[in-house]
Amino acid sequence: METGQARQRHRILVCTSCKGEKPDCRPGQALIEDLRAALTGEGFEVTGVACMAGCGNPCTLAFQAEDKAFYLFGRLDPARDAPGLVEFARLYRARADGWSNSTERPASLRSKTLARIPAFTALREEKDEPVFLTAANS
Repeated sequence: METGQARQRHRILVCTSCKGEKPDCRPGQALIEDLRAALTGEGFEVTGVACMAGCGNPCTLAFQAEDKAFYLFGRLDPARDAPGLVEFARLYRARADGWSNSTERPASLRSKTLARIPAFTALREEKDEPVFLTAANS
């Protein structure tokens, strides 16, 4: 029987506007192809996005899933970082809340984590304040 994690939709968004060292180089497309090949059948939707506003840190990529923390990575080199991204994808999928500390992420990605955004899960009825999942309250 499939678990909720197995059925949950996980997305990997890759910036396709980020430029490489050469003006006509768009490393995001190569990264999309590498990740799709490596994660075939594992429940990930890998797609390109026109711009993720990470122009100062190309190539940028995000992980997202419902009720999980979101991650934004930058300064990625598709050839060097694809194995670490695949490893992180599997860790992310396995965690109910998506939360991981920097020491749990692949070493190659630790300095490339630009943001971890807590999951937006609900509104408190009494104050209409957002409730965010963290490692402490999940």
